[in-house]
Amino acid sequence: MVEIKKANPRILVIRLSSLGDIILTAPVFRSLRARWHRSRLDILVKPQFLDAVSKSAFIDSAVPFRGFFSALRAINSGGYDAVIDLHDTPRSRLLSLFSRVPVVRYRKDSLARRLFVNFRVPSPALEKHTLDRYLEALRPLGVEPVRGGPELGDWTRGPAREAFKPGPLKLCLLQTAFLGDCVLTLPLLKKLKEAFPGAAVCVVTRPETAGIFAASGLADSILEDRKKTAPSGLAEFRRLTAELRAGGFDAAIIPHRSLRSALMARLAGIPVRVGFSSSAGSLLLTHKVPFSWLLHDVERNLALLSPLVKNLKSAFPGLRQDAAAAPPFSAADKVRAGVNAGSAWPTKRWPAASWARLIRRLAARSGGRVLMVGGPSEAGWNAEIERLAGPENCLNLTGKTSMAGLMEAIRPLKVFVSNDSGPMHIAAALGVPAVGVFGPTTRELGFFPYGPGNAVVETPLACRPCALHGSRSCPRGHFLCMRLLTVDEVFSAAAASLPK
Repeated sequence: MVEIKKANPRILVIRLSSLGDIILTAPVFRSLRARWHRSRLDILVKPQFLDAVSKSAFIDSAVPFRGFFSALRAINSGGYDAVIDLHDTPRSRLLSLFSRVPVVRYRKDSLARRLFVNFRVPSPALEKHTLDRYLEALRPLGVEPVRGGPELGDWTRGPAREAFKPGPLKLCLLQTAFLGDCVLTLPLLKKLKEAFPGAAVCVVTRPETAGIFAASGLADSILEDRKKTAPSGLAEFRRLTAELRAGGFDAAIIPHRSLRSALMARLAGIPVRVGFSSSAGSLLLTHKVPFSWLLHDVERNLALLSPLVKNLKSAFPGLRQDAAAAPPFSAADKVRAGVNAGSAWPTKRWPAASWARLIRRLAARSGGRVLMVGGPSEAGWNAEIERLAGPENCLNLTGKTSMAGLMEAIRPLKVFVSNDSGPMHIAAALGVPAVGVFGPTTRELGFFPYGPGNAVVETPLACRPCALHGSRSCPRGHFLCMRLLTVDEVFSAAAASLPK
């Protein structure tokens, strides 16, 4: 037990690398700040992470690790009342040994890790998450951990409002990625409108995703990027850049981590350009926000407003109902469950026979047909599933709905089962309980259905995730991530939202 008598102590945390591990220290600093509100909290990190930790809402100062002896001098001259070693390597242990400050340390259990990796020797010590180990290190200081993982407000320092000229603002949101990415950008757009109520916000997106932003009712204007269909990609880039330059925008918020988006904003002369530090065009940004896989994609996107907004919490905005796109069924048809079985990536497709058995069970449970949705390219795949499931159990609208029609078809459902894809996020945004069937991707990538009442069904395999978005074929050749998922597992997750 390390007794700290000061009302506002000075504490140094040692966590030299890497970015993910540093992000995980946020609950530690949050707990320390809750115990001692006016304490001085510093962190010892490698120089390449100084910019990232400068965004922390809890860290007062970052001490760069430029060598053993300079770090030791910084510790012994810093007037610290305690050091918390969250690195636990021979180097950090030596620093602790030669420092004149009381030290507490987290248990890394390196030996147990090596035995498991090299010889598959299991150990109860490996069942704890690294974050839990970090928080346990606080107990010798008499600090009761504040439970919870990394949160949106942990990394929100560095306002950029000073760069704005007086008067009404013109803001631009560039998101030209896939449908799911656009749906997960809606809370960011909602927060942007709340934080700057008088601002005019233009969204740059692809024609096939423009309907999502239009349905939110939050975009003052939508500029379509026809990069996939224009005869010349360069000509389309020049056209968009010229339109953005003519728009006289004060700031661009860029969730899309592409060089093209950042370059477009830069060449358009937009003075404030906010994007992720991992963006391919990060050198062209004026404000870079750390990108963390430890947050849901909704929260990652909201974090882009941290240079502009203090309180970043936001919910999904409502997607406005389109009376002209009413669903082609009524309450009397008892269409209560829906599925999205297709994907542009073959490895994201659960086997057709499994989908068919699931549809039959959902139809029996709900007492009506099961809605099937998908794009025109998925018509053949869904037709085979419909044949196996029995046409009497299916309402197959594959390739027959507009974006507005897709939303209105999903809106009245009681549950929606989908692979890791855009329609899954539409269901979550509409408040329809969504069940994600995840194979090559994992929920840790941050794209699971957002919000309470949603679920992910997946098989724990060491080879997952094998790709960020999926792939044409299984890199290992066995496709076990999908083949091992049982109909019972998926049905059990979906049935919880269906009336008996």
